[in-house]
Amino acid sequence: MKTARFIALVLLAGCFAGIIHGTANLAIVEPYLDEAIGIENQNLFSSGEEQDTPEFWVEYSSYRDWQKGGQVLAGAILGTSVGALFGIIFAFSRRSLPGNHNVKKALILAGIMWLTIYFIPFLKYPANPPTVGDPETVVLRSILYLSFIAISGFGALGFYKLSNRLDKSKKIAAVLGYAIFISVIFVAMPQNPDEVIAPMDLVNGFRAMSLIAVSIYWIALGIILGAFWQKLQPDKSLQTYTS
Repeated sequence: MKTARFIALVLLAGCFAGIIHGTANLAIVEPYLDEAIGIENQNLFSSGEEQDTPEFWVEYSSYRDWQKGGQVLAGAILGTSVGALFGIIFAFSRRSLPGNHNVKKALILAGIMWLTIYFIPFLKYPANPPTVGDPETVVLRSILYLSFIAISGFGALGFYKLSNRLDKSKKIAAVLGYAIFISVIFVAMPQNPDEVIAPMDLVNGFRAMSLIAVSIYWIALGIILGAFWQKLQPDKSLQTYTS
């Protein structure tokens, strides 16, 4: 059993997809962050918390350069961790996924995970730029968001298990069951406690670009892992592990 090949495959796929995600963030999300932080700086100047001095801008520029320089590295780290989870799920579910090619199978799984643990939670708690959100509610907002991801993800897993017990003609019942379940959770979960006071053009642009960047990650992850899997066939050495 050559588990080293499997581990290397999923980690590399996640890392490469994460690098792509980090690069996408730099290209399409960072301009909105610059604008949002610029508004935040002007608010600090107006309130007297900071002074509009050359020293402030030197420190600010150094900090932002450091942030931007770490985008790709942060994307690689996050992408590797998510890729590991994706690879494990793919290994156990590959045979039940539709399609006759591993890239297609991986893209289908990536689409399912994108929908259940990213897009649906995003609809309930969309991403906001730095100017939106009270620092005192950050813990509550994090708990709500992560709780929704967990509920949606485990709910999807439960209904997937249920679908495996149903006849082919009745599998749609599991999909409908998840749709009803997550709709109830969507309505029942509390709203974001913070009022949006930033310009809506900025907020909507930031949200749209964030959605695109994360979607690029999931597409890249599906393609890269599926291509690696098709080429290296690690399931042949993992059959005794996954059976």
